[in-house]
Amino acid sequence: QAEVGKPLRNCYTLPGFDFAYGLYIPRTDGGVAEAIGHWNTVNQNRADLVQKMPRDYITMNRGALKAGYTTAREYNLYYKDKDIRRKEEECTRLKKGPLKLPADMTFGIPARPSTPIFDILQHRYKELWMEQQRALTVAQRVETKKKDKVRETRTTLLRKNPQPAKEESFWHLPHLEKVGPHLSTLPGRDAHKKVFSA
Repeated sequence: QAEVGKPLRNCYTLPGFDFAYGLYIPRTDGGVAEAIGHWNTVNQNRADLVQKMPRDYITMNRGALKAGYTTAREYNLYYKDKDIRRKEEECTRLKKGPLKLPADMTFGIPARPSTPIFDILQHRYKELWMEQQRALTVAQRVETKKKDKVRETRTTLLRKNPQPAKEESFWHLPHLEKVGPHLSTLPGRDAHKKVFSA
């Protein structure tokens, strides 16, 4: 039941003062007395100290091939049967020593050089950018001109150099020059004179 006249408590109660937050790790040693009494030493076997050399797969593969093995399973069985290890001299010879680095070598990305303030005030970078843009536009125009070049045809040549117009010749055949009219469409002689006088 809720207490009368008090708001509901929607929180957890805190643990006591002897509560330890986090992981509790029990002490395995006996403290100062055990440290003074005796020393804990680790006994290493001589077998552990001997480094196990890596397998000599080249020799084992050669032997498996001579024995007539072809599949991966047969090769694995051969490896288990004849575990040939590499010699210590070969490993020490193949192991590379430390890299010889130059004395003045710096590791990481080199810092960018500081931008001179004088060039910024003079708008030098803007001018350089404008020159680059102008050179780019000129190069683009040259490319478009090269693309626009079309092969000359007879039509284009005639448009550039039109042929001269033919002059009308007033030469007629001599037997057709003094031939009178055979048909008169005018009403009379006076009308005929009037038309030719106009």
